[in-house]
Amino acid sequence: MLIGAKVPNSGPLPATRGIGPMAAELEQAGFDSLWVSDHVVLPAAIESRYPFAADGKATWPSDTPYLDAMIALMAIAAATRRARIGTAVLVLPLRQPVVLAKQAASIDVLSGGRLELGVGTGWLAEEFAALGVPFASRGERLTEWIEILRAVWTGEPAPVAGRHYTLPAGLHSGPVPPHPIPLLIGGHSAAARARVAARGDGWLAQQSATELDPVALAAWIGAMRQAAAGAGRDPAALRAVLRIVDSAQRPGQVAAALPALAGSGVTEIIVDTDWSVSGSAAAAHALLRAAC
Repeated sequence: MLIGAKVPNSGPLPATRGIGPMAAELEQAGFDSLWVSDHVVLPAAIESRYPFAADGKATWPSDTPYLDAMIALMAIAAATRRARIGTAVLVLPLRQPVVLAKQAASIDVLSGGRLELGVGTGWLAEEFAALGVPFASRGERLTEWIEILRAVWTGEPAPVAGRHYTLPAGLHSGPVPPHPIPLLIGGHSAAARARVAARGDGWLAQQSATELDPVALAAWIGAMRQAAAGAGRDPAALRAVLRIVDSAQRPGQVAAALPALAGSGVTEIIVDTDWSVSGSAAAAHALLRAAC
């Protein structure tokens, strides 16, 4: 199993510790991949239901500052040499698709082909309202934007006539990524599973370290692979990446769960690390690697 780590791009740590130094420390510790999260704006009061908490309430203050995910990835790319870098997850419908394709291609080229994008529909209706994007059409936009991204990354994109965006013919777009940039699709709904099966390079799931459920993951992954086979795709080619939140102080608990998670079909995990204790990233990685 591959072991990734979240690089904090929100809260006080980017200013006090620095995105680049934290990323370099995690890579030095041995983590296979480095990930950032995404919000453009947060409302003063969050009324939308947060889908990853039992009570539906967001687990962080709404005045938490966020560095932009793509800019944070560029800082990580500059500070590292080996680890893959990605978003877990980027709220794709909020981004202008051609501009995002250009940003992603640029980061991929400059990082030596290390970029992966975890993308999702988003859940925060207030954020969509602030950016003037209809919340109800976010699923359709995600599907269209995936097609547009892949078209632009060819360098000579075929036209895309979508319901929400039209990519005209006769364009040139560079740089061209040195490899197809993987798109991992987030979400736990039936609609998300259908998108992964039809269009994704894998699934990016999320569970809390206190509520890990390998049985539920195995059922979801099995259904995803069955749907992919039904769509004429190779189900074995789809990855299953699990973002484990609330894990910074629980590396032993996560390590104990790794055999069951691997048995469920999870191919990679993304954990938090404890930045309040010197050397904790290396210790956590060693503990997790030993359990693989």
